[in-house]
Amino acid sequence: MINREVLSIPGPTGSGIDIPYFELIGATPGPHLTVLAGIHGAEYSSIAAAKKFVAEVKDQEIIGRITVVPIVNILAFWARVPFVIPVDHENLNRAFPGNQYGSFTEIYAFHIFEKFIKGSDFLLDMHAGDIPESLEPFTLFEESAVESKSLAMAKAYGIKHIVRQRAAGLVVAGSTSATASSIGIPAITAESGQNGILDPQAVDRHLAGLINLCRSLGVLAGTPWADREHKIYDGWNWLRAEKAGWWQPAKATGELVKAGDSLGTLSDLWGEVFANILAPQDGIVLFQTSSPAVSENGILVGLALS
Repeated sequence: MINREVLSIPGPTGSGIDIPYFELIGATPGPHLTVLAGIHGAEYSSIAAAKKFVAEVKDQEIIGRITVVPIVNILAFWARVPFVIPVDHENLNRAFPGNQYGSFTEIYAFHIFEKFIKGSDFLLDMHAGDIPESLEPFTLFEESAVESKSLAMAKAYGIKHIVRQRAAGLVVAGSTSATASSIGIPAITAESGQNGILDPQAVDRHLAGLINLCRSLGVLAGTPWADREHKIYDGWNWLRAEKAGWWQPAKATGELVKAGDSLGTLSDLWGEVFANILAPQDGIVLFQTSSPAVSENGILVGLALS
């Protein structure tokens, strides 16, 4: 049985913000998997894959329950805004578990956490490279008490590159998967697609991973594939611009680098280079800003550490 439902969140002007979602309910009891997409409203391949998944499995046997929220950040989706909620320009995926008395984004995160994340048995958050972001597909899980189960989820998703985010010096705090794992819910973030483009290959990669994950977790009938080739990176480093400038990458997304390699340069608008960004350790460029314009403290490169 597939139900179409709506979560209404208080809006900035007092009117409700409606977030559509699906409840896929099996005839027999089983685990509860929650699938989120569109936490960032212009990461279209994740949104399309979530929608396509519901259509794909409508006639298949569900065991337990699968909740699918294709567009969490509905305001950013309609506004075509990357990374943030356009009301207060805060990043929703840094605001979990939220605060019902906080900023608009914190309130929004609170409702998403309470309705969809809390009480799940497993969590999948699907993403892609946003409008100014090139990206090599990867999955991410956090160091936690449930990390062995999270790692198994990442392997089941079938993407080669898997990043383990260390608890010490957490690079991405306040995310869906970090928050879920901190309260004992195995969780992963899956990334496929880039630059705000609706790429069919990226959509299909997400869809195949999601279906296999569901079979692996026992919420969808069928035999999961055997573990695919993968590499686990123990931690990563996000390099940022010390001041605004023109960003010129020196490495391709997905390229392996050595410590000390130049990852790119920053220059002023006269063309004078003021920073050469060097790799602090060996690793792989999993994502990087693809637009020349970078603000102060803006992200340049996400380097997974070998």
